[in-house]
Amino acid sequence: MSLFKEINIKNFSPNPFEIKDKWMLISAAKADGTVNTMTASWGSFGIMWNKEVVFIVIRPQRFTREFVESSESLSLTFFDDSYKKALAYLGKASGRDEDKITKAGLSVAMDNDVPYFEEAERVIFAKKLFVQRIEEAAFLDEKIIDRWYPEKDFHYLYIAEITKVLEK
Repeated sequence: MSLFKEINIKNFSPNPFEIKDKWMLISAAKADGTVNTMTASWGSFGIMWNKEVVFIVIRPQRFTREFVESSESLSLTFFDDSYKKALAYLGKASGRDEDKITKAGLSVAMDNDVPYFEEAERVIFAKKLFVQRIEEAAFLDEKIIDRWYPEKDFHYLYIAEITKVLEK
């Protein structure tokens, strides 16, 4: 039996600035049921096209991007601080090379073919609406490129509509 309960999006008050310190996992599944996840500390919440949305970014070389690209929906999961070590590991290890989810000690659950983790405190499910590669020419402050993109591996920006929020 799940310990999660669905909450109304109108009662959800995320703090977009806590992502920087608490981190989150971005997770998706391919059609064959395989799952991958990655740790992220950049992103936000807001309104776009009159919808409640999340904004996430994924570098092109991340294995999780293949999963996000191949699926209609994804999840963002948030954990208490006791999972910081597991999230750090999931941000460094690649699912191309090993079963990093099992090695991190997390339990995958599914909701309408979208993976999430039983150990999470909060889960946000979202349907992709938009994706675009961030382009070098669009930067107004070139110091950002020097600091964050020395390899020119610009993120893909995803905007996804929040479809469900679960909390424990």
